[in-house]
Amino acid sequence: MTASAPQIEAFLEMMAVERASARNTLTAYGKDLADADGFLTGRKTGLSQAAAEEVEAYFQELGARGLSPATAARRRAAVRQFYRFAVAEGWRGDDPSRRVDAPAKGRSLPKLLSRPEVERLIAAAAARDGAAGLRFACTVELLYASGFRVSELVGLPLASLARDPAFLIVKGKGGKERLAPLNAAARTAVKAYLEVRREFLPKGVKESPWLFPSRGKAGRLTARRLAQMLDEAAADAGIDPARVSPHVLRHAFATHLLEGGADLRVVQTLLGHADIATTQIYTHVATERLREAVVRAHPLARRG
Repeated sequence: MTASAPQIEAFLEMMAVERASARNTLTAYGKDLADADGFLTGRKTGLSQAAAEEVEAYFQELGARGLSPATAARRRAAVRQFYRFAVAEGWRGDDPSRRVDAPAKGRSLPKLLSRPEVERLIAAAAARDGAAGLRFACTVELLYASGFRVSELVGLPLASLARDPAFLIVKGKGGKERLAPLNAAARTAVKAYLEVRREFLPKGVKESPWLFPSRGKAGRLTARRLAQMLDEAAADAGIDPARVSPHVLRHAFATHLLEGGADLRVVQTLLGHADIATTQIYTHVATERLREAVVRAHPLARRG
């Protein structure tokens, strides 16, 4: 048993109890953290005591092994999740994984997931066990179907979805209202979640005004907790968690609409942008994706 084994065990117990992680996820994360601990123990530190340079060396070593992208992404996610937990528990004063694979500064285009990647993310969310899985699947479906900001999603009142609407009236930035569409998949996910919603009510509370109540201090699902769940689902789906966030799903909503032929003004209205110039960045993303598709598929392009 290594020096980090008790901390790893505590982390996995938290994942099981507080996050209702699936058994397969727990098994995979246990193996991933054991792999990282073995590598770092060989460098005279171990997972719990490693410095940022050593964690960076481990991440680089994963790339050199020739692992599948899914496996490498999951191992990075497991290490990141472990260090967040370690900081929260007071075992460490820093997160040595934070500086690794940080997004480059100065990029003008938003991060984006392809349609197949979004489908894999939704499938990973739906694969979660029990009530927690139904809640998580519901949040992902709503983010992608409606282009919600994360603050708008976690602040949804229960009354807004009680009657299975096709559209929601959402109050966004500056108190401005807009229509947010709900597709069939999102409405089905909401219905399934509402069947188990009472399991998330705070102890001793018979009802909550929030669509996503929680037993935490806030009384409702928080943006931070949702981001953590997306990290886990991304790893399960073989997607680098650094590429996934609630806002990335909002970007995907807008870009995939434009790729499907939606009018730019319509997308502006659905996103709640005051200035169409803000929405136009998605046309650049969509155009770049079309250019890449031509380069990959056109016979004359392939000759070059």
